Amino acid sequence: MRYFYGSLFLTFVGAAGAFVIGGWAAVYITFLLMILEVSLSFDNAVVNAKVLETLDPVWQRRFILFGIPIAVFGMRLVFPLLIVGVATGLGFVDALEMAINDSERYEAVLKQTEDVIFAFGGAFLLMVFLDFFFKVRDVKWMAFVEGSKIIERASSINHIELIVAIAMGLVLGAMTQEHNVLMAFLLGVLLHSLLSVLDDFLSSDTVKSGLAGFIYLEVLDASFSFDGVIGAFALTSNIFIIMIGLGVGAMFVRSMTIYFVEHKTLSHFRYLEHGAHYAIGVLALIMLLKITLHVSELVTGTIGVGLIAIAFAHSVWENKKTMIS
Repeated sequence: MRYFYGSLFLTFVGAAGAFVIGGWAAVYITFLLMILEVSLSFDNAVVNAKVLETLDPVWQRRFILFGIPIAVFGMRLVFPLLIVGVATGLGFVDALEMAINDSERYEAVLKQTEDVIFAFGGAFLLMVFLDFFFKVRDVKWMAFVEGSKIIERASSINHIELIVAIAMGLVLGAMTQEHNVLMAFLLGVLLHSLLSVLDDFLSSDTVKSGLAGFIYLEVLDASFSFDGVIGAFALTSNIFIIMIGLGVGAMFVRSMTIYFVEHKTLSHFRYLEHGAHYAIGVLALIMLLKITLHVSELVTGTIGVGLIAIAFAHSVWENKKTMIS
């Protein structure tokens, strides 16, 4: 329970702030946004834990110390303002004034750029999934897929994840006929590849690069935050309520990450990592589909949590079988 003390404290502070801004209605919306963020980012906590386990304790502490304010304020408030500022040619302060005084225009500008945002975030998350999917592993969850001869042969091809991602990007570009969408997708793929190169360059034989891991985790968090930030406008156009609700939700995701790392949860439940990456793959596809179709955040969150719940239950069942035998 101690892992969630900070999150609970921030919840009470956030609820108080929301009440000052808009009364009990704002408090209710804040809690809905918290639930939205946790449901969309639960798989993020699992993958974060996997990466954190490979980092030096110093960088683990830095992720906790610096990652939380970046997640709460940077990705949920500053980053959307920067997007609106770039899209309109306004400065950061002018974008903030627009968000406060003309929230309808702010929402409209942000939604005008959502195709590019979804293309970039979807591409990065797709690479996270493909990198995991084509990696040769002893533990296989969906053996009929992961252990099939086609996937095994594909996994032996150098840079197969890049080939698949670029092919999907070209299809997306042909479907949308939008140059900006294609460029954003390719930038997402390129960023993931550059982070892998940076990690290889800075890592030693036994220690994964803390700097590369930290940057990777922050970009991963940003990719997850896109869906929540844009979807939040279905509930409210007040950027401060959005920041409070999604920020507190992000804090709970951080708390879960720390809990998973310190309790070695991923090693105790063998399929949890698989479920999280499959959920990320689904989220990536949904973000790309959102460029041309409307998909409710409720569907996205339900699928993500559902896949992880199934993976957890399957892990428990396998553990019991092992104990009996």
